[in-house]
Amino acid sequence: MSENQKKTIFSGVQPSGKLTLGNYLGAIRNFPILQQSYHCIYCVVDMHAITVRQEAAALRRATLEVLAQYIACGLDPEKSILFIQSHVPAHAELAWVLNCFTMFGEASRMTQFKDKSAKHADNINVGLFTYPVLMAADILLYQADLVPVGVDQSQHIEICRDIAGRFNGLYPGTFVMPEGYYPKAGEGAKINSLADPRMKMSKSDPNPGGCILLMDKPEDIMRKFKRAVTDSEASIVMDPVGKPGVSNLIQIYALATGKTIAEVENEFAGKGYGEFKPAVGEAVVELLRPIRERTEQLLASKDYLEQVYTQGAQKAAYLARKTLDKVYRKVGFVAR
Repeated sequence: MSENQKKTIFSGVQPSGKLTLGNYLGAIRNFPILQQSYHCIYCVVDMHAITVRQEAAALRRATLEVLAQYIACGLDPEKSILFIQSHVPAHAELAWVLNCFTMFGEASRMTQFKDKSAKHADNINVGLFTYPVLMAADILLYQADLVPVGVDQSQHIEICRDIAGRFNGLYPGTFVMPEGYYPKAGEGAKINSLADPRMKMSKSDPNPGGCILLMDKPEDIMRKFKRAVTDSEASIVMDPVGKPGVSNLIQIYALATGKTIAEVENEFAGKGYGEFKPAVGEAVVELLRPIRERTEQLLASKDYLEQVYTQGAQKAAYLARKTLDKVYRKVGFVAR
């Protein structure tokens, strides 16, 4: 496939917390593969992060940590564009225009706005309300064909397509209509909490034992897996409804080792949780060890990270400006 035939993938991740095992197994581990066949643009969305209150120094540190972890997970700055959202002003500029093509009712129905409003009742700000519009701007700026998301993010793709369709209806041919790029069966579409296996693994889990972070130390990973919730039966079989905890661990072990679910069941047939849970922990420790070590090396190389995000922003800004100029012309703004 020639470079001109490649489709464009855009993905953004917030620096408001640490990347988790769920983030990695569910999406990020596939990113290095995608960059071989697609034009890939990966953004650390620090502008989205301030919809909830952030401590400034912590946000700057977290932004660089996410960038370093992306590279440590296999993203190549020579093959993918890696940048920080606030370094490309066109994101905010296009978001304002798209705000004027987004209906109040469709924005108010967004599940994330309702959820975050409940969690941050003392800070229900307008940015939180218009968050999906900024996300739409992130995607549409780069004429993205595909956006890697979990099933729980499908609503954001839908509103992005609604906004793009409405704009294209008035000004044909402005935006590519993006589609969600969803994990295939067996690609770790959803990794659940170790403490509550019916809930998605999340860095905001009230029980810190439920979430594995990419930068967790080996001893912390082992402790969390040894305490992982299972059930009173000792059988190690895949049964997401009847045995959600065990099934979650089986999926994690399979993804960490490259084995099939059947191979995992056979490996631990007749064995108990006392042997199974440490084995899962050890597999994850070895999976994450090179990522953690590489991230630490990169964070100690601030000059290199600055070079990556500076060059990435320059490449991103060039693409974004082409789209923004077209939008400004179509809505009637005088050319600068």
